[in-house]
Amino acid sequence: MSTVPTRTLPSGDELPLVGFGTYDIDPGTTTKAVRTALEAGYRHVDCAEGYGNEREVGEALAEYDREELFVTSKVVPKHLHYESLISASHDSLDRLGTDYLDLYLIHWPNPAISLRETLSAMAHLVDEGLVRNIGVSNFTAYQLRFARQIADVPIATNQAELHPWFKQPELREYAAETDLQLTAAAPLARTKVFDDPVVQDLAEKYGKSPAQIVIRWQIQNGIATIPRSTTPAHIQSNLAVTDWELTAEDVDRIKTIDRRERQYMVDPTHPRYGISK
Repeated sequence: MSTVPTRTLPSGDELPLVGFGTYDIDPGTTTKAVRTALEAGYRHVDCAEGYGNEREVGEALAEYDREELFVTSKVVPKHLHYESLISASHDSLDRLGTDYLDLYLIHWPNPAISLRETLSAMAHLVDEGLVRNIGVSNFTAYQLRFARQIADVPIATNQAELHPWFKQPELREYAAETDLQLTAAAPLARTKVFDDPVVQDLAEKYGKSPAQIVIRWQIQNGIATIPRSTTPAHIQSNLAVTDWELTAEDVDRIKTIDRRERQYMVDPTHPRYGISK
């Protein structure tokens, strides 16, 4: 089995650059999907309070040595007040059946709640050993600059939509300047990017799937990626990207794809995420 490349976070922990995403997986099939991923060799599992399937993720994690896994979860916007965040983190830990999270993210910014208050709660969780690294999700470069100025512990990652049709140049430039790790959410553009002529041409050239081409492009750009699937063959092939690489010329071909199309926009006022009033 090929070794998944990692990135060293400020804490010294190693973040596997290919993880298994659990967004929008029905709780009834989540445990089986995560178990399949772990059996295939994934050691980074990305989940969230808002996905509604942490307990089922935890059932699969329980079958493995916890120290061998890297587990990420996220707190929804309505729980970003200090005490709410502390409570939400304990609830996530309980559902996942673990004593700590390797990475805990603010799922979406909430302008109605002080970011300083939220980050203070995150720092408390680090001090208590309940969280080893903190990060954010769906933050702009401007929001990241502000967050990094007021955080008492390093912000290790920002998870945001990033794929060949939405390459996030400003975020990537800021991450490179500050040594911040980016993680690609919706890394395969909800499969829409599979129809891109450049991606299809490269898939044929390398004898790989379109998904593998995109994931390999992300890895070679130093971007962590969390593809998700419930199909065993796809779960396995999405990880089979570590023993080959794209040429520099082919990386540039993807870079020049002239499209800027988001594939998801989440309403933070949805009950699942709920901006509190």
